[in-house]
Amino acid sequence: MIEAEGPALGHGFHNVAPSDLACVVTALEMLAPPEGLRKLVPEGDVPVQLVRWKQAGPEKYRLLYKRIGGPWLWWTRLGKSDAELAEIIHDPRVQIFAVADRAGVEVGMLELDCRVEGECEIVFFGFIKGATGKGLGKWLMRRALQLAWAPGIGRVWLHTCTTDDPRALPFYQAQGFVPFARFVEILPDPRVAGLLPQDRGSAPIIL
Repeated sequence: MIEAEGPALGHGFHNVAPSDLACVVTALEMLAPPEGLRKLVPEGDVPVQLVRWKQAGPEKYRLLYKRIGGPWLWWTRLGKSDAELAEIIHDPRVQIFAVADRAGVEVGMLELDCRVEGECEIVFFGFIKGATGKGLGKWLMRRALQLAWAPGIGRVWLHTCTTDDPRALPFYQAQGFVPFARFVEILPDPRVAGLLPQDRGSAPIIL
């Protein structure tokens, strides 16, 4: 057992309690829609489609959330009760989409949150591991931005962190997002809390 109280640390260092994780978060924003965003472009043979979930039940939502985010330790929605989760995902200012393949199997998700006036946050964006590396990310981001830049929106933003897919940050920057904040987050390890299996993520579990 590692003691929670460690030695005195120098400037810039922070003790991390047992059962916690520390990660570096980068927040990025876009203050104007990319040029040509509204222009219709041939999508070619895109093997997936975007499906709106207007009243998805909390359990159905959690299943897709864990399939996509589990390997990257997405956890913020897993500790919420059904009522707390439903209050978010059933809010008319929050839009939930599944990315479904031709067989109707959900392989990705997109969540947009416009509860702050004049802003849209791309809260969750991703695919299951078997659907990555196929160029679908650019397609989904274009669709996400077309939806996010609705009338009255002056800022679209998102964030990623060091427990996420390492390709995420350069991908977002390549799509036109610019970093505006960077900070360290210390959070309960969702694997220790039983929210995710212990074999998820690349960071070691410390007890």
